[in-house]
Formats: sequence, structure tokens, C-alpha cells
Amino acid sequence: MTGPVVRLLIAAALFHVVLVQPTHPDALRWGTLAFFPLELPVILLGLAVLRPGTAQRLVRVALVGFLTLMVVLKGADYALHIAFARGFNPVSDLILIEAGLRLLTGTIGGVQTVLAVLAVLGGLVVTARGLWWATGVWAGLASQRSQLRMAVAAAALVAFGAALVDVAQGVPGSPAPFDPPGMAFTTRVGMERFTLARATLSDFRAFERAAAMDDWAETDTALNLIDRDVIIVFVESYGRTSFDTALYADLHRATLAKGEARLAARGVAMASGFVASPTRGGQSWLAHATFANGLWIDGQSRYGAVLASGRQTLFHIAAAAGFQTAAVMPQITLDWPESTTMGFETILDASSLGYKGLPFNWVTMPDQFTYAALDRQLRGPARVRPLFVQVATGTSHAPWVPVPDLVPWDQIGDGQIFNPMATAGDPPDVVWRDRDRVRAQYRLAVDYALRAVLAYAERHAEDPPLMIVLGDHQAAGFVALEDRPDVPMHVIGPAHLVERVAQWGLTPGLTPSDDAPVLPMDSLRDLVLRSFTTDGPTAAQRMLAPPGADPHL
Repeated sequence: MTGPVVRLLIAAALFHVVLVQPTHPDALRWGTLAFFPLELPVILLGLAVLRPGTAQRLVRVALVGFLTLMVVLKGADYALHIAFARGFNPVSDLILIEAGLRLLTGTIGGVQTVLAVLAVLGGLVVTARGLWWATGVWAGLASQRSQLRMAVAAAALVAFGAALVDVAQGVPGSPAPFDPPGMAFTTRVGMERFTLARATLSDFRAFERAAAMDDWAETDTALNLIDRDVIIVFVESYGRTSFDTALYADLHRATLAKGEARLAARGVAMASGFVASPTRGGQSWLAHATFANGLWIDGQSRYGAVLASGRQTLFHIAAAAGFQTAAVMPQITLDWPESTTMGFETILDASSLGYKGLPFNWVTMPDQFTYAALDRQLRGPARVRPLFVQVATGTSHAPWVPVPDLVPWDQIGDGQIFNPMATAGDPPDVVWRDRDRVRAQYRLAVDYALRAVLAYAERHAEDPPLMIVLGDHQAAGFVALEDRPDVPMHVIGPAHLVERVAQWGLTPGLTPSDDAPVLPMDSLRDLVLRSFTTDGPTAAQRMLAPPGADPHL
């Protein structure tokens, strides 16, 4: 009997490990194995009493398929909690697979990425095969003596009853009875994903209807108070942590203070505040779209809906007002077909910015080169219209190694001056073995991004454009060490224009007040339009909040 009993225990242990698989990094600890999954006695009891035959085999196939799918969904949940501080949406997040693979390739290399993918797929095959074996071991009890079957069934029922009593009484530290975070409700995880998928599809339809409504679409005097170029700069991964986390604040606050002093001495006005971003840890395009459309876009379903809706973005409206609109996107390396619906007349991606230097791993080129290319290709003397442009910087994008430094503007050329910097220091696959080193590199990368944009503003201080500089999102949670979705925003330019944003509740200078109001990012489009338009609509399109959720947090 020893052999069969050992196999039963090993099979039960395999079920147990799969059922208690954590969905959040905080649950990745040995203590998780002590949690009792409520599904376990049901699975064991069902397999033990179901008689051999076609029905039993179908149950085994369904059970193995379900549990393997749950391994995938839990793994996706775990990965997105690390990257974006949220769970996995099976409808809107599938597109992230390609983006994640490209990021992984830039971080650890193509060969290692292929090996990692093969390892994951191989692990799933081994898991499914192991689960099939485990179901067979317990299903084999159905052909044993009835006394043994009844004993196993009784033991499973007793365990199940004890677990229910434990849940009904509540688990210490749990938010409420019947909702203990460590009880590994695998079935609940599956149901939550199913419910989320249905809600996302419903939200998609509602968003399409809301996106079609826009009070600014027919306004022909929009932005008539702006008499110069407008440059919207999204600083990658620049979050509130730069002000509130000691590891970053000492350096970043000092850099901003120095930049503020230099700009003020040149007569440039500044005001700063905080903005709530719709995303964390990545998916910068959601922040870009939220700003441009004036609608809360916190997932791929809403992103797709707004692209299909025909909504007039800030850039559509600027083009109608006589501006030349453009997007400067150094991190765009593939086709970007959706850009044609965003209101940009000109797209400068990585291949069209003229950079001939070496890439900085995942980062295609230093920010300083991006700003120099902006001047060279868009702000030259031959243009006949003022510019309204979106710039998305790249240097502060993960993996944050290596970090360049500023060079004299007149020596930038085609970017080969940066080559020695691009090969300096340890590669990402070395740095990312140590989270402290990752945070140290992030600290330096964001500081460079701030120095670069402030140097660009200072370079044009004699005739400053109106610049709105803001973060797109916080970095991943283990890097940011900050849970809030807030990002900084700086308005830089001539005094007569910066004064018009005083109604936004901003703080003079480049350092926002700690208690400054946090503006929802979807309010910025209409704030810009109202602040710089003589006669705008009386009521702007209101944001659409996710059903049952706070629209900003």
C-alpha cells in the first residue's frame, strides 16, 4: 500500500501547489503553501467517486484544461502586478504580449528571450502533463474497493467542511469573512476574469457612444490666445516618487531647483502641479491618449474605442486652428497605423529622426538628440505655421542602462558622439539581478531626462515656446516605491501664457506644493482649450468613468 499512498499524496500536493499559486508578488512566500484551497477536497472527492468511463475521462480533460488555464491567468496577474500594479484583463491586455517580448529582448537579448519563452511553454506542458497524471492517480480510486473509496470521500468531505467553517469565522488579517486573500480561490479568480471580460466589452460600447460627443469639435476660435509653438513633452516614467521618495527626491528636486533658477534668470515663467495618470508602470500610450482626447483611457479596449470613435483630439483641434501638428516618438520602431487617427500631420519615429549613433539597449536614442532633431526638422526658419507637437522621451524608459550625459548642442550632429556612452557600464541582464541597482539607474535616468528638457527650455529662453512637460506614469512599483498614480506637470513659457494656467491650481516654479490638487489627466485637454481660447463652449465633454470605479484613481 505504501506505493499507492505515496502517489496519492504526491498527486494531491501537485493539485495543492497549482491551487495556491500566488497572483501577487506579496504572496510569493513559503507561508502561502500553508493556505488551504477550498477546491482541493472537491477535486479529490469528485475524482475518487466518479466511476471509470467516458464521463470520467471528460471530467479529467476539463479539469486539467481549467487548471492549466488558471496557471496562465495567475501568472499573467502576477506579471502585471509587478509591471503595472494591477491585474490582468483577458480582453484588453493580450496586445501587451508582443510589447513585453520586445522589451524583454531589449533587456536580456534575443537568444535569452527565446529561451525564456521556451522555458515558460515547456513549464506549461510539464504542468498539464503532471495534472493529467495526478487526475489519473485519484481517478484510479474509483476502481478500488468501495470501502477505500468511501474512506477517501469521507476524509475529503471532513476537510472541506472544516475549511468552510474556517472561512465562515474569518481568517486573521482578512478584510472580511468569505474573502480571505490567502485561501487560494482559484475558481473565484477564473470567475473574476470572466466578469472583467464582460464588463470590458460593455464598457467598450459605452465608451464609443461617449467618445462621439464633444463640445469642442465645432469651435473655430480654439487656442486663439497662443501666439507661438506649443510643445507637449511626456517624460517617460517620471512620477510623483521624484518628489516624495527620499531615494529620488534629493537628486531630482535639486535638479529642478537649479533649472528653475536658470530659467527664471532668463525671464521664463514656470508653474507646476500633479496629475493623476490612467496607467502605472507602462502603457504610456494610454496616458498620451487620455491627455489628447480628454477621456479616461485606462485600458486597450478604451484605447481602441476612442481611435474608432472619430473623436477630435487636442491635435485635431490645433490643426483646425492653424497649427502644424506633429508627433516626435523616438521609441516607435514599428508601424504605427493608429497615428493617422490622432490628429498628427507629421510623424517622426525612430527611423526618421536621423540618429546614426548606437542604441542604448531598449532606448533608441538619448533625449537630447530627440530635442535637437525636433528643432532641426520641425522648428526651422522655413516653416510657415506655429507648431503644436507631442514629444515622448525615451531615455528614462526601462531598462535604464546605460544613462547618457549632456553634450554641447552644436556637437550633437548625427548622434555618434553618444557612442561611447551607449556601451558604458554593465548591460541590463547584469544590472537587473539587483533591485537596488535598478533603482539607482532609474534615479540617474530620470535625472538625465529632467536635465535634458530643462536644457532645451533654457536654449530657447530668448523666445520660449509654451511647453507642457509631464510624466506619463509612475515606474513599476518595486522601482517607484510609491503607490499613487500621480505624475508631475510643469508649464514653462512666456509669462503672459503661463499666467493663464493659474486657475489650474498650480504652484509657481518647478516644484509643486506637496498639497497641490491632483488634476485628472483627462481634464487637461479641456483645461488647455478653455485657458487659451477667447470664446469656448460653455460645457466641455465630461469624462466617462469605469462602471463602479473612481474615474481618476
